[in-house]
Amino acid sequence: MSEPINRQIVLASRPVGKPQPSDFKLQESSIPTPQEGEVLCRTRYLSLDPYMRGRMSSSKSYAAPVEINGVLTGGTVGEVIESKFAELQAGDIVFGYGGWQDYWVLKGKSLNKVDPEVAPISTATGVLGMPGVTAYTGLLNIGQPKKGETVVVAAASGAVGSVVGQIARIKGARAVGIAGSVEKCEFVTKELGFDYCVNHKSPEFAEELKNACPDGIDVYFENVGGKVFEAVLHMLNEFARIPVCGMISMYNATELPAGPNLIPSLMRKILVKRLTIRGFIVWDFASQEKEALQQLTEWIQQGKLVYKEDIVDGIENAPEAFIGLLEGKNFGKLVVRVS
Repeated sequence: MSEPINRQIVLASRPVGKPQPSDFKLQESSIPTPQEGEVLCRTRYLSLDPYMRGRMSSSKSYAAPVEINGVLTGGTVGEVIESKFAELQAGDIVFGYGGWQDYWVLKGKSLNKVDPEVAPISTATGVLGMPGVTAYTGLLNIGQPKKGETVVVAAASGAVGSVVGQIARIKGARAVGIAGSVEKCEFVTKELGFDYCVNHKSPEFAEELKNACPDGIDVYFENVGGKVFEAVLHMLNEFARIPVCGMISMYNATELPAGPNLIPSLMRKILVKRLTIRGFIVWDFASQEKEALQQLTEWIQQGKLVYKEDIVDGIENAPEAFIGLLEGKNFGKLVVRVS
C-alpha cells in the first residue's frame, strides 16, 4: 500500500484584483513529523474567510502575508494522529491554524480541544469559533446595543453577520439585516429572526433601507463598505456606534472608486452626530474568547442562536470556493470538508 501524502494549496502568485485559479497551486509533500510538545493532525474541516484575501497581498497589515509558494493560512478542525504533547491524545478533535493542507503539525499548547458532544465539529470554524467570537466581542464591546435600539448588520447571512443580528435581538434591540439576494433576506428574517432584511442589489436599496429603519440607525456592524456604507451613513442617529469588522467590497479593488470625495461629508457627520467608528480584529478581545464561546454555546442549546453552513467537499476545490466567497456566492459559513 502506498504511503499517504500531504496535499497542500499554496500561493502561486499574488492576486491583482480578483483572485484567479492560477494564483493557487495544488502540490504534494511528505507528512510532517511532530517534535516534543507538538501534535500531528489530519484536517477534517478547513475554514474559508474573507480575511484570507489580505494575507495574499504583500501590503502591510495586522498580520504577515503568505509567502509565494507558501501554504495558505486558514483555521482547521483536525483529528490528532500523533501527539507528543501530554494534554492531547490520538483521536482527539482540535482547532488550530493548520492551513490549506491535509496534514499539519503545531505546538499542542496553541490548539483548542473541540467537544463533539456540544455541536458538530465544523462549528469550530464558525459560530463556535473565530466568526462567532468576532460577532460577540465586536457587537457587545463597540456596538453596545441597548433595548429598543436599531442595529443594522451588513452581510447578514454570513458567518459573522448572522450571529451579530441574533445577539442584537437577544439583547432586546431591533435587528435589520442587509444581504445580497431575496433568498438570503428570507433566511435572515424567517430562520434567524431578524426584524427586517434589505437586498442591497435592489434598485431601490436606499429607500428600502430607510423604510426598514424609520427611527434611524443606532448601531451599524460593518462587514462590506462601498454603497452599503454610503446608504447607512445618512441614517445614523446621534451617538451611533460602528464596529468595523470587514470591507469585503474593497478587498479585490486595485484603485479607489470613481466619484466625489466623501471624506469631508463623513468627517462632518462624525463631528455633528458624535459617531463612534472603531475598526477591530477578534484578537483585540482575546481575553473574552472563553466567555464568548460559553455564551454562544448556551444560546445554541437554548435554541436562541441558529447557524447555517455552506460546505464544499475536497481541498482541491478550496480556491474556487474562496473566489466565490469574495463575490458573495456562499450562503452561510463557508467550510471545506477535507476528510
